[in-house]
Amino acid sequence: MNELNLDKLKMQTPNKTNENIENILKLFPNVSTEIDGKKAIDFDLLRQMLSDEIVEGDEERYRLDWPGKKASLLKANISINKTLRPCKDDSVDFENTQNLYIEGDNFEVLKILSESYLNKIKMIYIDPPYNTGKDFVYKDNFTKSKDEFEDDINLRDEEGNKLFKNTDTNGRFHSDWLSMMYERLLLSRDLLKDDGVIFISIDDNEVHNLRKICDEIFGERNFVASVIWDRKRGRDNSAKWFSKSHEYLLIYAKNINLFTTNFLELDENTKKAYKNPDNDSRGNYRMLATWARGTQGGVKYDFTNKDGKYFSERLWLFSKNNLEKMDNENRLLFKGDNIYRKLFINENKGKIPETIWTHTSNAANASDEIKSLFKEIIFDTSKPIPYISEIMKIGISKNDLILDFFSGSATTAHAVMDLNAQDGGNRKFIMVQLPELADEKSEAYKAGYKTIAEIGEERIRRAGKKIKEDNKTKEGIENLDIGFRVLKTDTTNFKDVYYHPNQLGQGTLVNLESNIKEDRSDLDLLFATMIDLGIELSLKITSQKIDNITIYSIENSELIACFENNISQAVIEEIIKQKPYQVVFKDGCFNNDNVKINTIQKLSTITTVSVI
Repeated sequence: MNELNLDKLKMQTPNKTNENIENILKLFPNVSTEIDGKKAIDFDLLRQMLSDEIVEGDEERYRLDWPGKKASLLKANISINKTLRPCKDDSVDFENTQNLYIEGDNFEVLKILSESYLNKIKMIYIDPPYNTGKDFVYKDNFTKSKDEFEDDINLRDEEGNKLFKNTDTNGRFHSDWLSMMYERLLLSRDLLKDDGVIFISIDDNEVHNLRKICDEIFGERNFVASVIWDRKRGRDNSAKWFSKSHEYLLIYAKNINLFTTNFLELDENTKKAYKNPDNDSRGNYRMLATWARGTQGGVKYDFTNKDGKYFSERLWLFSKNNLEKMDNENRLLFKGDNIYRKLFINENKGKIPETIWTHTSNAANASDEIKSLFKEIIFDTSKPIPYISEIMKIGISKNDLILDFFSGSATTAHAVMDLNAQDGGNRKFIMVQLPELADEKSEAYKAGYKTIAEIGEERIRRAGKKIKEDNKTKEGIENLDIGFRVLKTDTTNFKDVYYHPNQLGQGTLVNLESNIKEDRSDLDLLFATMIDLGIELSLKITSQKIDNITIYSIENSELIACFENNISQAVIEEIIKQKPYQVVFKDGCFNNDNVKINTIQKLSTITTVSVI
């Protein structure tokens, strides 16, 4: 009779407290803590997540705290009144590209993208400021009153700056950096798909703190790995103690149970180990032992092969049935008293990623890559393309979307286009970069680039052309997407009153025409509408004229929009014919209220109608 496995029997009713804790942590993983050695909820943080004011509380518990943390959490939860404005003149292939380059404060951009890209991004890679004492970090002020604070998160300072130099003499040296990272990582987590992953480059200065805030935001159980990257070519003999030659790459999954890493291609040395000495028709193979050694464990039995050769009892790595199966399939080699199995190269899934990288190029190579495009090293803190490519090979498939909201010189965009050219993929990118002013003494400034964003945009333009030229003999290279839509953050398109289209009923009669700012175009209104309705900003946009009235159509019938005055019945009939999921009009589209009501009633039988 088999023994009863008591470990598998709960012998009690379910623990609802534990179930409730798990349910809360699914929604808010950052409120996890420990009390008396047990998993618990940090109720102060939970209250802060559900409050629009700073919540006080000082109960001791296991967590990382710093001045400004609660204000940073509050800031992450407060809405902002900003939009993105398209810039066709700065873009490349605006109508057809699926890539985005966004100029603006990445905190604001992440908030703006929160609906259009909620749970849609497979991978995030960022290379943030390392807080070395020489870095500029985003300027946040948590010493003001609530009203002043709420004003501050929407506005630049008096000089129009978003950055300040965070020197190690600053009394809030670590706190300022932590707040800046914390609020941005909180927002970024929501953009990741459930099987998504984030990679973060960092060095010794803040790796310990970054691990702690990532454990809080993404959940300690979703930690994947900490990679050590050999970034430096050569040795610094002038170093005071040690020559620092490495950086870290922290990797967190959104949900470790859903995330999988891709296997990497076998290197040439590994491939050479696969030979075919007996001319096996199934191809090259390598010989692997079948017996257990050291701490491998194993199954003990004796074995007789199909030709009658006897092997004495020993520990084998396989069950007797599996060893006999391999023997019958001619997958075993017999050499003396030992048995080897054949592993064919086409059966090898690839190389599992390791946590020490010495093969992905280095910082000096990154400078060479910049110089090959610009003739000068106009940006000196880039990551090399092979390094970013390795990250993408591990984290995403050929058709996934990657976000980099500390874009810098846009190495990530360069690497996306390069990898797509190599393997025929269709990976898409969203780059976000503050238009930070270049140092007037820098090579970039001398070359005519006034901001870091200008450098990034120009790099993508030049890299795209070079990649196509270098791969011009490859089949399908003409279809490689080397374009990007440039979008820039700005204040709302409306002067005083702002209405979300979803807040307007089909029969709402609100005249907002006069509230649209004079300098805003139809395209500005279209993108603002896409943002409000949660439509991806990379979808193809087409326009057509009907009775000299322009209507805009979004790919896959997601939306039709019209922002002109006094539309005709022919325009309405064409919209009905196209059967879009949503229709948006400007209030001035209608001659009078009766026309508006009739139009909305007619369209509402087939679609959702909103008026701005």
